[in-house]
Amino acid sequence: MADMPSTARPRSNAARIVTIVGFVFAVLALLLNPIIFGVLGVIAGVVGAVLGDKPLGWYAAVASVVAAIISLVIIGALINN
Repeated sequence: MADMPSTARPRSNAARIVTIVGFVFAVLALLLNPIIFGVLGVIAGVVGAVLGDKPLGWYAAVASVVAAIISLVIIGALINN
């Protein structure tokens, strides 16, 4: 039982770097442009997760979506005010 092969990919340095870039894009989506950086953050997070950085890659993708939504709500509130 201990020698069963795992189907999960091992985490590489590239996966961690892409995941960190995904979190950076999430912050930029909150501060600058929610549409462009939100989409780029989701892409980077999914790529990081597929490359093997499983939990953090998905968290980066979700953080990008949440940051983009919050930024759009804030921009909408400022424009309507």
